[in-house]
Amino acid sequence: MVETLKQIAETAAKAPLLQIAELSVHFTRSGKLMRAVDNVSLHVAPGETLGLVGESGSGKTTIGRAVLRLLPDANTQWNGSIRYQGTDIAKLSKRDMRRMRGRLQMIFQDPVSSFNPRRRIEDIVAEGLIIQGVSKADRKTRVEAALADVGFTLSDVAGRKPHQFSGGQCQRIAIARALAVQPELIVCDEPVASLDVSVQAHVINLLQDIREARNLALIFISHDLAVVKNVSDRVAVLYMGRIVEVGTGEEIYDRPAHPYTRKLLEAVPVVDASRKLQPDTERTAIPSRIRPPTGCAFRTRCPRAAARCAEEEPMLTPAPRGQMVACHFPHDEAAPGMMAKTA
Repeated sequence: MVETLKQIAETAAKAPLLQIAELSVHFTRSGKLMRAVDNVSLHVAPGETLGLVGESGSGKTTIGRAVLRLLPDANTQWNGSIRYQGTDIAKLSKRDMRRMRGRLQMIFQDPVSSFNPRRRIEDIVAEGLIIQGVSKADRKTRVEAALADVGFTLSDVAGRKPHQFSGGQCQRIAIARALAVQPELIVCDEPVASLDVSVQAHVINLLQDIREARNLALIFISHDLAVVKNVSDRVAVLYMGRIVEVGTGEEIYDRPAHPYTRKLLEAVPVVDASRKLQPDTERTAIPSRIRPPTGCAFRTRCPRAAARCAEEEPMLTPAPRGQMVACHFPHDEAAPGMMAKTA
């Protein structure tokens, strides 16, 4: 019996905190259907950071907003399921979803535009606690603790408004606002994209420290593969709303299997002169989201495309190096300039 209970506890600890199954999100614009996310399945474990990378418009932010049910109701269709600790978020009432958001939070790309410019910082950080009905005394304690986690004291922000802080400081305040309600998972939507490089490093280190201290799970959305590599346990690469590759950071960066992943890595600026970039000689445009290509969506830009790619959509299957890849002709060699591990 003792062994059975131990096995149950270990299974529960490994169970996903968030489970996304066959999620599709379509928007209607001027009577035309645009496929923003197409049949995406993902999971996030407690304390894990999942990185979502891809070009602008690949569906990263749409997935993040779907998790918190922040998509517009009008002209939006979505299918599939999003389960948080077994609870189907799509089936929650607005009142229950508001309660659920105490456990799920989001950090936006532009913190300043997510703040009410007329409100004081201490009120902005406390806003979620007020919605949750936390008492005034407890609110003050939790606001102070959240601000301390990001390097502020209450006296640092007392009476001040967002315009009196720099972009990096505002992003730290946005993190404090998310932490104040004591969430279990935070969706970070390009949290450092608008910051200087030195400030980016500070915010990333801050998120990692907070994650370890609070055992937080993170969904880290970015177009910058170098940033995602440093913060993520697993990485999912998206192209035109579909996952084309998913695996650990080492698997994705040392031996990327999908041609699209390799193109993203080849475009990352590096100091190492020994790394030879492979420029995209065929500068083909990204296909229409309203009329996507048949078969593999990347085939119109892929140097390895063949007749099969137009006829059959590739499914995620195991690659030789361990990750999952949606490609009929995946790579198995090391990425240019990468110190890949030999088998």
